[in-house]
Amino acid sequence: MKIAMFGQRGPGDPLGGGIEVVATELAGRMAAMGHKVTCYNRSNSQMKKSERPAEYKGVREKYVPTLQAKGIAAVSSSFFAALACAFGKYDVVHIHAEGPAAMCWLPKMFGKRVVVTVHGLDWQREKWSKGFGAKYIHFGERCMVRFADRIIVLSRGVQNYFKET
Repeated sequence: MKIAMFGQRGPGDPLGGGIEVVATELAGRMAAMGHKVTCYNRSNSQMKKSERPAEYKGVREKYVPTLQAKGIAAVSSSFFAALACAFGKYDVVHIHAEGPAAMCWLPKMFGKRVVVTVHGLDWQREKWSKGFGAKYIHFGERCMVRFADRIIVLSRGVQNYFKET
């Protein structure tokens, strides 16, 4: 299968966290099984272009344009990644987290199968609990429930939230 992923920063990104660990490990394992995997990563102004690997653990690494401004970096990178996935020749588009899932309609509109992994309820985190961030994450939740072919959650608590909400 040809699989695209987005919603994560690239491998080795100093700002990366748990999503990057999961996405890197998952993508590498799928590549080792013979799948062609491409990760569309957020560009980070702190990482030089020469530090961005073109391939990592058998996974093709691509970096999408990212507007480096507070509040729109994740939104802009998700839009450009979704656009690349929509026009790319992929069987499945795997999106990590609710915010990036706000763009899942775009690859779906072009006939792609869409899977979203929810790593936690991001709107509950202090960083995004107020204002535009929380509203956008809730919007992403609504988009993924409407457009994703499958939703993966990492805990019973999150599973119950989606069943009840």
